[in-house]
Amino acid sequence: MIAYAIRRIALMLPTLFAIMVVNFFIVQAAPGGPIQQMISKLKGTDIAATERVSGTGGELRNQPSNTQTQYRGARGLDPAFIKELEKQYGFDKPPLERFVLMMKNYATFDFGTSFFRDRRVVDLIRDKLPVSISIGLWTTLLTYLISIPLGIRKAVRDGSRFDVWTSAVIIFGYAVPSFLFAVLLIVLFAGGSYFSIFPLRGLISDDWWSYDWPHKILDYFWHIALPITALVIGGFATLTMLTKNCFLDEINKQYVLTARAKGLGERRVLYGHIFRNAMLLVVAGFPAAFIGILFTGALLIEVIFSLDGLGLLGFEAAINRDYPIMFGALYVFTLIGLVLKLISDLTYMLIDPRIDFGRR
Repeated sequence: MIAYAIRRIALMLPTLFAIMVVNFFIVQAAPGGPIQQMISKLKGTDIAATERVSGTGGELRNQPSNTQTQYRGARGLDPAFIKELEKQYGFDKPPLERFVLMMKNYATFDFGTSFFRDRRVVDLIRDKLPVSISIGLWTTLLTYLISIPLGIRKAVRDGSRFDVWTSAVIIFGYAVPSFLFAVLLIVLFAGGSYFSIFPLRGLISDDWWSYDWPHKILDYFWHIALPITALVIGGFATLTMLTKNCFLDEINKQYVLTARAKGLGERRVLYGHIFRNAMLLVVAGFPAAFIGILFTGALLIEVIFSLDGLGLLGFEAAINRDYPIMFGALYVFTLIGLVLKLISDLTYMLIDPRIDFGRR
């Protein structure tokens, strides 16, 4: 196992490097970079993200390539000022040199300073990461607490009326994305059109620091109730069906028939023999499930509910073309994903020694 873990860690480095290379050069080709953003802010002509994508490319193709006119809205500005902006943002160097310098700094977790927030990116990520991780952990925990008992009951009562109608609910939950559930919950319970029970945005109240600890905890759960509900509803279907199928597969095996033939009760057979074997894949998949929640639905949920996590930070950075935050967040998310994937594989091997990824 140790040799396998070392090989996997060694493979993380080229994987991380390849992901950064691809995203770096894709972003360089996108119109509306940070210098254009700053010029638009200085001239009071900020443009929307959709306008950048749809309108900038053609205009740039028809312009001369000299510095004074290569940025949209740069006419009338001193060329020396444009050069100073390029130097300030590091665009006075060719892309390859910028990438090499960026990766050298990222190796020591030096992500630079945000273009528009005037703060070190590592400080911003350190402030926002706990929010994203807490959302991912609570969602994963609740998803397991709901899906495992439901999957077991569906397996035990396979083909019954309970199995049929719960399958219909699961299919509906699987088909509708979590962000649509989030919008529905806002309309119903966050002052949209009906009730105003839960707060619409934020992770805590403005005066949270003045509360005593019991009220701080209640306020925190009051704020995350809708976001977590949206994520759980949109994410429990796969785990429920995995649990059911694992139990159905074990129920039909010979050792179960032998246990029943010895006179053991159904509950003893289910939880004393089947449960231990059927839960191997489900429990070992916890890190992978956390990755899926953290990297997919949670990002949109943070934007919808204005939760001050990495998802919202990355979204705002993409809109503003704040490259240090974009690449810093991508680096951290990718690294976390690779580490958790390794933990997931090692968990499989620890729970079931018959699984040997090293030989494969």
